[in-house]
Amino acid sequence: GHHLCELKHQDAHQQPGIGAQVRAQWPLALVLAGVVVALGFVILERWRRGAFLLGLVALAAATLRAVLPDERARLLGVRGKKFDVAFYVGIGAVILWLATSVDSLGTG
Repeated sequence: GHHLCELKHQDAHQQPGIGAQVRAQWPLALVLAGVVVALGFVILERWRRGAFLLGLVALAAATLRAVLPDERARLLGVRGKKFDVAFYVGIGAVILWLATSVDSLGTG
């Protein structure tokens, strides 16, 4: 109804400009870009390179989550900071281990 429209309108006024939002979220943009590139490698059957890159991206996310203040990293945040850092490091370590140890597919 009408009330919802007004709420949306107010909300839009309080938002900083798109540029400010993008600047504030560059860590997330960086991580997403890395994931996209890594998936591109996987699609092109360079899965080992792609997996290696994904692992590095996860470790980068952990590093960013550790060093950035919470409001800057909130889109990278899942739970608390300690959990998030451990989570990303864990993912990164597993992916890197897989990327460097799996030979059975014979490509890469």
